[in-house]
Amino acid sequence: MKIKKTTVFVAMLLLLNLSIHAQMRINLGVDSPLRKLQMAEVAITNLYVDSVDEQRLVEDGIRGMIEKLDPHSSYSTPKEVKQMNEPLQGNFEGIGVQFNMADDTLLVIQPVSNGPSEKAGIVAGDRIVYVNDTTIAGVKMSREEIMRRLRGPKGTKVDLGIVRRGIQDTLHFKITRDKIPVHSIDATYMLRPEVGYIRIGNFGATTHDEFRESMKSLLGQGMKSLVLDLQGNGGGYLQAAVAIADEFLHHNDLIVYTQGRNSYRVDHTAKGGGLFTEGKIIVLVDSYTASAAEIVSGAIQDHDRGIIVGRRTFGKGLVQRPIDLPDGSMIRLTIAHYYTPSGRCIQKPYEKGKQQDYAMDVANRLKSGELISADSVHFADSLKCYTLKEHRVVYGGGGIMPDEFVPLDTTKYTTFHRQLAAKSILITQSLRYVDNHRKQLKREYKSFDDFCQRFEVPQSVIDAILNEAETQDIKPKDDDELQRTLPSLRLQLKALVARDLWNMNEYYTIMNEDNDIVQRALELLSNQ
Repeated sequence: MKIKKTTVFVAMLLLLNLSIHAQMRINLGVDSPLRKLQMAEVAITNLYVDSVDEQRLVEDGIRGMIEKLDPHSSYSTPKEVKQMNEPLQGNFEGIGVQFNMADDTLLVIQPVSNGPSEKAGIVAGDRIVYVNDTTIAGVKMSREEIMRRLRGPKGTKVDLGIVRRGIQDTLHFKITRDKIPVHSIDATYMLRPEVGYIRIGNFGATTHDEFRESMKSLLGQGMKSLVLDLQGNGGGYLQAAVAIADEFLHHNDLIVYTQGRNSYRVDHTAKGGGLFTEGKIIVLVDSYTASAAEIVSGAIQDHDRGIIVGRRTFGKGLVQRPIDLPDGSMIRLTIAHYYTPSGRCIQKPYEKGKQQDYAMDVANRLKSGELISADSVHFADSLKCYTLKEHRVVYGGGGIMPDEFVPLDTTKYTTFHRQLAAKSILITQSLRYVDNHRKQLKREYKSFDDFCQRFEVPQSVIDAILNEAETQDIKPKDDDELQRTLPSLRLQLKALVARDLWNMNEYYTIMNEDNDIVQRALELLSNQ
């Protein structure tokens, strides 16, 4: 019976290989590596002395192969694929609340506008204490497990138990789950008169539609110059980046092209007729601006369409092709490089199989002093290219170098401040303050402008943070460090309170007034 089972399994593998042979050239000869791999898997599964997890065996084999390739090829399980795709697809299915964990309890920050929770009557400040008769408060349940219980297919129902301030009894809600939008634009507002600001968090399926809505809103408010913030944007869909760049360029302008060993060159050009083909643009970047965000930055720089401000970008110029596997898992395999209009490949150097060294690149930039001074960045002459209109020198092979370098201020956030943030003490105390004073704050500050001008973080909140830090053995090294920490601490707390009372627009409106890269962009615009 064992021999028969093995024979059938090999036959099934051969049939599978034949079905994909039309798409990929596969050597099925006696000496082929693939046949060798198949025989090893069959032998281990059927003959090994102990039982083995065949699924895990295959997954480990795939990961082992991919680890020897470039840093961006990857394998993901079905669960990982779903988690990875949600932010880019632009929606997930659930109850629709923004939440955080406070005192081991799920605290609703805001219900999603027009979502199922808002329609059912759930409000900011509510605490969800049970889901379908399972208690989730005070039981140290992981955030991931709580999210798993709240999410579910559209149309399914979930029973929630809610504790609301001022009401003694637990409230009960039956909510019908629905598709919940995931927005990729973090903030849109007028930074100054005639200067609009848009921050894109990633490039997903809905980014272009969101961007056009943001642009129309700003243009309606008199925008003549745009600050496009791509700081920390790790990328996303290539087509989303092309669509965004198209809004700034003219008909037939090359945006990006891709080419690989077995992939013909593919050009992506502007269709023309974008919303902002003439106004001034400044693009903000940093060391974590990557991939699709670098496509937009590179296209704008190469066409001399705008000014890039900040620090050298990450340097990811590899194109991955998703290969869906039958069980819902996925291989993302690098098949090509992408090139900016001037011919730059912005992929930074790497050694195959040395992912850890690659991951440490940004930290090594800090150690080398690059984030403090642009003079420490050196490109080989062989990587030199020229912009297409003004023929300025630009370089490939290591990210997008900004036109205006802004050094990292390593003194702005003290070690004490970073420790407070890392331990979530700032978030926890700001949530607690807003939760205790939400109605009072809403009464006192009828508008964000009023809040922005008059609100000051109470000393009681600062004291609560310092007391909580002490219980966790987190202390400033001396009074000087404490005094240097307080201004940035108060500013961040004010921004967090504004976020919880309104939204992310208000958070960035406050934080950007202390962002060196944003402020440098404003200086450049005022001098033009």
